[in-house]
Amino acid sequence: MTAIDLPVLIIHTGDPEDAVKTAHDSYAGFVRRAAGLAPHDVHVVPVFLGEQPAEPARYRAAFITGSPAMVTDRAPWSEQTAQWLRDAAAQGLPMFGICYGHQLLAHALGGEVGYNPAGREVGTQMIQHLAQDPLLADLPRPFSAQTMHMQSVIQPPPGAIVLASSDMDAHQMLRLGPTIVSTQFHPEFPPEFVLDNLERNTVKYAAENLDVAALKRDIRPTPEAATLLRRFLELHVAVAA
Repeated sequence: MTAIDLPVLIIHTGDPEDAVKTAHDSYAGFVRRAAGLAPHDVHVVPVFLGEQPAEPARYRAAFITGSPAMVTDRAPWSEQTAQWLRDAAAQGLPMFGICYGHQLLAHALGGEVGYNPAGREVGTQMIQHLAQDPLLADLPRPFSAQTMHMQSVIQPPPGAIVLASSDMDAHQMLRLGPTIVSTQFHPEFPPEFVLDNLERNTVKYAAENLDVAALKRDIRPTPEAATLLRRFLELHVAVAA
């Protein structure tokens, strides 16, 4: 079997509540569609339900999804996945982590994760370039992206390059290796999903002193950020012609 015949792994680390998932999609589904992959191209492994991926050599790349879980809880399934990520990184597997996946990769590789000192970041935010990288070469400076998180990478792993930041998070995008990148923002989320989150959580977010009305007004499409998963595959992974 050649590299092009191997599936792309989606490490599924959690989902929104059932009503939200029914109205929109699972977190794994968002990633698959944003990456331009067909169902037969991927192997989705719900690690949060106790399942484990095969050995890294069985895949041509891995995406790690977002989750409502917290990396700092050190749940057994999460720590087992972190060990798998360390092994995969040592073997050179191309990987892209998103939100929880971004934090879990950083934790696995020696960084520090914790609650964002600036508080919850949610909505469409401006992302600033901090370093040159082929993955960002075609994106405007700055570009918009969807965000939805409470925890952040507080200290990147040794050797990591910080590629992008936002006003509320200094480590919005990291290059963790030649073929390993991660984003705190969500390239895969459409604006209607983030708007629905704001509408469903208006009271809770208002209690955190967020201006929910302003956040709703600022929700907009983020087509440039949405290209990142496909661009990652083009740059780092064997893809069909």
